Formats: sequence, structure tokens, C-alpha cells
Amino acid sequence: MEPRLIPVLLIERGRLIKTTKFSQPVYVGDALNTVRILNEKEVDEIILLDVGARKERRGPNLKVLGEIAGEAFMPLGYGGGIRNLEDATQVLQQGFEKIVLGRISLEDPNLIDEMAKVFGCQSVVVCVDVEKKLFGGRRVRHAAGSRRDPNSWIHECVERGAGEIILQSVDRDGTRTGYDLSLYENLSADISVPVIALGGAGSLMDVQKVLTCRKVHSAAAGSLFVHQGPHRAVLISYPERTELQKEGILS
Repeated sequence: MEPRLIPVLLIERGRLIKTTKFSQPVYVGDALNTVRILNEKEVDEIILLDVGARKERRGPNLKVLGEIAGEAFMPLGYGGGIRNLEDATQVLQQGFEKIVLGRISLEDPNLIDEMAKVFGCQSVVVCVDVEKKLFGGRRVRHAAGSRRDPNSWIHECVERGAGEIILQSVDRDGTRTGYDLSLYENLSADISVPVIALGGAGSLMDVQKVLTCRKVHSAAAGSLFVHQGPHRAVLISYPERTELQKEGILS
């Protein structure tokens, strides 16, 4: 399978936003219009994460998701507010192919098993948010605190049935300073599912670099596709296939 370059769109109340290190949310546009633009650019896949769903203690906004799926001709993944099989089923019925589990997977790991059994491993993605610890090393981020080691948690997710892992650097989120290459270089060699790198992409060179890490199959980004220039002007974009081939990202 050829590597993918995947836009990750953060939505809140139907609006497209962008964060820096998981904070400082900034409104950057209309989510539906952004999907229309990316659709015209023929992107391989889009992942939408509703970062407001959990904070607002609600499930997925099925109306918004249905509208987005109706405009998209590429595979779609969704995460945010998924609490059980029923939530996931409703999202898939809107036209999405993958369910992305984040914090809920730490709180209820059995949900990974249940979804893999019902929907198949190919439809279950776990997003692992990793942050640096104060005195060195890394841990899986969780609001209530976590001592989970990234490699051990990824292995558990795969054993439970996750078909893909999004490995995100909290410290690089929205910074456009490049991926945390050491995070990906230190992944266990025996991880058996595709790993998608997320957090920090500022250029196609950054993407090319992270794809050289042995366990990284694909790269994802947010700011790279919605911000342009040093002043971060909002401009939705996605590189042409010829440009990706020139940079050695696609063959």
C-alpha cells in the first residue's frame, strides 16, 4: 500500500478550528466548504475530529457528518464523542469508513475489541496522543493523568483489534516545526499495523522525513493544509500528485 498524506480537520460545533499544543483554538473556516475544496484536490483520505463533543458531553453531530459525507468522494474517518457501539454505528451509517477512538479507548479499552468484532479491524483506528514528561521520556496523554508507555499502549490496542494507529505528538501540534522524529524512530519494531504520524508538519520536507522512519506508513497534518506563510493566513490547500512525487512522498 502506498503511503498517504492525510488532512486531519478539527471541528467544533460544525466549525473548522486549529489548535496549538491542544490549546488556543482558532477559527479557520467552514468545515463543509473545506471538505469540498479538498475533494476537488483529490485527497486520499480525510480524518475529522470533533474536539468539542466530549467537552460538551454529547455524541457525534450526525447532521453535520451527514452533510460532510455527502460532499466527499474519498474515505472518511471520524472521532469525537464516540461512547459506544451505537454511536459508532450511526457515524458509519452517515457514510464514514473508519471510527477514530481517542481518550475513550484509555477509559474503556474493551470498546476497541467490541468495535473490531462488529465492524472489522479495518474500521477501527486508535489515536494515541503522546507528550513529553517533565523529567524526560514520554507518556500517553490523558486529562486524568497517565503513566502509560506509548509502545506498550500501542501493542495493547493492536492486540485488541485496532487496524491503524494515529500517533500524535502533543508537543508539536500546530507548531509547524516538523514531526517529532525521535518519537517515531523509537517505535517497537514488531508493531504489525500501519502507523500514521501526526503533529508538527510545516512542509513537504517534514513529511518526507517522517516517512523514512521504519514503522511510519503514512503522514497526517492539519496546519499544513489550512495555514500559509509566516503569518498563518488561512488558505485551504493540498499539493498536486506531481509535487508529492517530486518530494519522494509518492512513487
